[in-house]
This record gives sequence, C-alpha cells and structure tokens, in this order.
Amino acid sequence: MSQPSPVAPLGLPFIELQSVDSTNNYARLQIRSAGLPDRQEPGTHGMAFFAHEQLAGKGQRGRHWETEKDANIALSLLINPSGLTASGQFNLSACVAVAVADFFRKYAGDQTRIKWPNDLYWQDRKAGGILIENSISGTGDWNWAIVGIGININQVFFSPGLPNPVSLRQITGQNFDPCTLARELCSFLDAAYRRLCTDGFPVIYQDYLAQLYKIGEPVKLKKENRVFEALVKRVTPDGRLLVQHAIEEEFNFGEVEWVIGS
Repeated sequence: MSQPSPVAPLGLPFIELQSVDSTNNYARLQIRSAGLPDRQEPGTHGMAFFAHEQLAGKGQRGRHWETEKDANIALSLLINPSGLTASGQFNLSACVAVAVADFFRKYAGDQTRIKWPNDLYWQDRKAGGILIENSISGTGDWNWAIVGIGININQVFFSPGLPNPVSLRQITGQNFDPCTLARELCSFLDAAYRRLCTDGFPVIYQDYLAQLYKIGEPVKLKKENRVFEALVKRVTPDGRLLVQHAIEEEFNFGEVEWVIGS
C-alpha cells in the first residue's frame, strides 16, 4: 500500500479562535468554503484551529465534551490523508493517539496511556479525547480527516456526571498556557504523521500497543446488558479490541463500553 505524502506541516497555519461552538465544526466550514472535499487546496492541509472557548464540543458517540474557557486544549486539524485508504482509518487514529500520548507524557510522566480506541488516560483517569471525522467520497476515496483533540490542562472542577476526569494541573500542581501547549502538540502530531508517511503503519502500531491502557490485565466491559470481565490481549491492526475470557472475542469501537472504577 502506498504511503501518504507529507506536504505542509501539521499545525500551520495555527489559527486562534476566541469562541466557537466546536473546533471540528469550524474546520468543516473551512473545507466547504474552500470548495473541498474533492480536492486539496494549497495551504489547507495541516491547518489547526485552537479555541479559547468551545461552547458545544463533541466527544465520541455523540457525547458532549466539557471544557472550561481558557483552561484547556480544544484543537482541530485538517489532514488530507493522501495515499491512505478509507479502510485504513485506524492507521490515522492510532497515529494521532500515539502523538497525543507522547506529548502528554512529557509533562505527566510514564503513567500516561492510550485507552482503546484513542482516549488519553493517566492512571485510571481520563485526561483527553480524540474525535476524527472523515469525508469519504462516493467512490470510496478518503478525502479529508478533521482531527479534533481535547485535553484537560488547567481545569480542576468538573461536572459530577463525569466519572473520572483529570487535568495536567491536577497531576503536576502547575499551571500552563493551553495555547502554547497546543502549538507544541502540533509538532508532536506532525512528527508522528511524517513517521506514518515514511515508515508505514507497523512502527506506529507497535508504539500504540506499547502504550495501550490495561494491556495484559483484566478489565470489566459492558455489551448491551451484559457486564463481564476479560483480559485485554491487544488491539488488532484494523482497530478491534481483542479480549480473552471464557472465549476469545473481538469488538469494534462502539460495541462495548469500559466499566472503570467499580
């Protein structure tokens, strides 16, 4: 399989938004206004949008992503995954997850992990999430990926309904400039994406497995009304969670939920 060609660096231009409903929504509007997604416009691939205030952030499976004004990273990037196929969307997801974890580990230490498929965890607490929204053509071409990233930086008070949030400030006791960290995060993303382009997915995949939350450990999972304990064996190269209990099972994203803290 051909590899994507790294063109413009990810994170340039870096655009600061004072207030927006969702950085992913804003990025999608830029695609539409540029006459995309069926072609790549110069200067569009790699664009990053950072919001000081995000009013309606989106999480996985339609959930709301809570973020306090001027306290956290709310960031979206436009990527044209030239050379990747739509069937290989997990390649990009894992690449982004590895970059985010590497970035966070620099400040939070070695207890940083990736919880399948691409949540950012520190110990047993969620520090961030990734939402990638893709544009697939009618002929199956993968035209664009909007990579949305939310990371808790300085926030210390969270809604009671959130089960296990944590921020970088809570971990380190320090305050940070979220915008400065977002720019640094872009450099980690660019380096990981270029590694995907030049070295291929196997290198990224091994890094992903090395940082996988609870690998080789028993966890509780929920599928519909069934709660069961299983051993996390690995994540397959196409992104399915492989676990072992009475039998060996594989799950696609959305088929099971983690039961944490009980």
